[in-house]
Amino acid sequence: MNKTQAYNTKHRERYLDELMEFLRIPSVSADPNHAEDMMKAARFVSSQLQQAGADRVEIMATEGHPIVYGERMLSPDLPTVLVYGHYDVQPPDPLDLWHSAPFEPVVKPTEKHPQGAIFARGSSDDKGQVFMHIKAFEAMNKTGELPCNVKFMIEGEEEVGSAHLGPFAAAHKDLLQCDVIVVSDTGIIDNQTPVITVGLRGLSYVEIELTGPNRDLHSGLYGGAVANPINILSEMIAGLVDENRKVTIPGFYNDVLTVSDEERAEMNKAPFELKAYLEDLEIDAPCGETGYTTLERTTIRPSLDANGIWGGYTGKGAKTVLPSKAFAKISMRLVPNQNSEKIAKLFKEYFESIAPDCVKANVTYLHGGEPYVMPIDSEGYQAGYKAMKKTFGKAPIPMRSGGSIPIIPLFEEVLGVKSILLGFGLDSDLIHSPNEHFGLFNFYKGIETIPWFFRYYSELMG
Repeated sequence: MNKTQAYNTKHRERYLDELMEFLRIPSVSADPNHAEDMMKAARFVSSQLQQAGADRVEIMATEGHPIVYGERMLSPDLPTVLVYGHYDVQPPDPLDLWHSAPFEPVVKPTEKHPQGAIFARGSSDDKGQVFMHIKAFEAMNKTGELPCNVKFMIEGEEEVGSAHLGPFAAAHKDLLQCDVIVVSDTGIIDNQTPVITVGLRGLSYVEIELTGPNRDLHSGLYGGAVANPINILSEMIAGLVDENRKVTIPGFYNDVLTVSDEERAEMNKAPFELKAYLEDLEIDAPCGETGYTTLERTTIRPSLDANGIWGGYTGKGAKTVLPSKAFAKISMRLVPNQNSEKIAKLFKEYFESIAPDCVKANVTYLHGGEPYVMPIDSEGYQAGYKAMKKTFGKAPIPMRSGGSIPIIPLFEEVLGVKSILLGFGLDSDLIHSPNEHFGLFNFYKGIETIPWFFRYYSELMG
């Protein structure tokens, strides 16, 4: 591995320059106005895989944004690792909260990244982490130290639910055949405490439309006599959780997997300082389901949150309007044994049933994904464990994450293989928020660690 690491050291400035070029592409999958940028990002990934030495690279069409596929097949007798990631990013809004332009990356130090962090949309989620894999692959390939077959599947719709990835995987099962999938779309506790994510919460995402009168009304002439959909919607959303912060939808908890007291005790041994957590968020107290710690609330317990609510007049100045409609988006994070479509159905039936006669409610299921748990006795986990221990100098902690990567359980269902979640970001990297960033330490540590994962996985697979 000396040649690989020497290659990485020699080319680290070029790696960063190329990542900056990648980050300048505003590949926002949710916005149709960025369709050409999405294709530009796909072409960039394709060119990088070719430069890295993949012997087959294709930009493969879907009914949505394309998937970039690449491979380097050394021998059918060697194990095959499939790298999954995404080149699409979240919208950068609200723009006025960014300290620098979201698609003009800059490097500057932060408290948690004293060596510097790359500020740009997509730097941590997921362009920076995808790029670690491309560069690690390049280093091993160029130095002749690649020990296994490697495939890449980099998609462009993760941030909008990966609607076309499942059908793509099912239609190309032979092409995607592998022994393990490695994904870097998660993180570590801090730069001294490595983590391997062994569980993900699922997701069920819905949109609500509440309709009152058939048109916007004058709030003086009609206010107090006709239902205001914004008022009603606010009351209905508030009632979705009780005083103990438990979700009130009937049947919501029926399938929730109970975690033993022993497991809960073990997970709460992970480094976590509530005071620092509150200070980072500039809040005075946590808020969540009674009877659970903050770590438990965000990993082994389901939750429900309003992600957006709108209606009526929101421009400058005053307009005394009683709106005809009000809208909201709701996400529910799920835990093992819960099913995203079942939860969406329960939500729709309940929410529409509690709407008062003065309004009409309509709930639309947008997308979802299932929870995931990885066994720590698998070769993939053991290889990740050894790789992180090698480069960080200490054993990684197995932890569940509160986030969701809907495609991970789908991979297991369609391709029949487990995924290892080998991420290097920090919770403080502000993914999905203004001023998203990714530490230079984390970027280079990923490039250093991934080759060891390949090496150890190949050895474990014999």
